[in-house]
Amino acid sequence: MKRVALPRKPLSPEAFARAMVRKGLAVAPKKTLLSLRIDSDVIEWFRSQGEGYQSRINALLRAYMEAHQSHR
Repeated sequence: MKRVALPRKPLSPEAFARAMVRKGLAVAPKKTLLSLRIDSDVIEWFRSQGEGYQSRINALLRAYMEAHQSHR
């Protein structure tokens, strides 16, 4: 019997944070308030994903940063 992948429900910021902690990752450093210009279509897409969109943007930026830290 062939298994079919079911669509996953997006994780809430709290569930994402718990998953990160369970994997033994360090707690994120203190947040800094920043004014940043982002393309309108990009920010509207993130906002359309619901509550926690800023945390998801932060998580994506952190993943990008960590992936590229070793390339220096």
